[in-house]
Amino acid sequence: MPENRYVLLDRDGVINHDSDDFIKSPEQWLPIEGSLEAIALLNEHGYKVVVVTNQSGVARGLLDAATLEKIHAKMQRMAEEKGGKIDAVYFCPHGPDDNCNCRKPKPGLLEAFAADHHVSLSGMAVIGDSLRDLQAAQAVGASPILVKTGKGRKTLTENPNLDIPVFENLYDAAKHLTSRLQT
Repeated sequence: MPENRYVLLDRDGVINHDSDDFIKSPEQWLPIEGSLEAIALLNEHGYKVVVVTNQSGVARGLLDAATLEKIHAKMQRMAEEKGGKIDAVYFCPHGPDDNCNCRKPKPGLLEAFAADHHVSLSGMAVIGDSLRDLQAAQAVGASPILVKTGKGRKTLTENPNLDIPVFENLYDAAKHLTSRLQT
């Protein structure tokens, strides 16, 4: 078993409830039931959890970097309260028209994580709720997993032929990943 096992998670719609109006404050960041426990479960089985998220609300002027940092601090604190740990958060602050390489579906955030941690993305689990999360994972040879929370049901309806694992929520995906280790 590799020593540095990671699971990469999208944030909005996977860990916390998403909003079409963006998550603009720590008060608006509310975890999806079972998501923080899922992070703890992954950690218990030797996985390190890293969040990889588009945050175009920064480019749109809806929140500043300091507020985003407070939101991520709340997420990390709440995960720790459930016995979990988020090792790192990678985010793209750019808007859809900025043509950056870090905004999913482009693979820049995943590549930055891999370079920083000196790991291969090949076969690494990447859990998301939108097609762009899955496309970013596929672009680097990672293993995309879709959850039905957030935009997941819509993603599944619009892409009925996805040939990837699909789970109700992050906890079910975490149970699947950790159960594979016990065989």
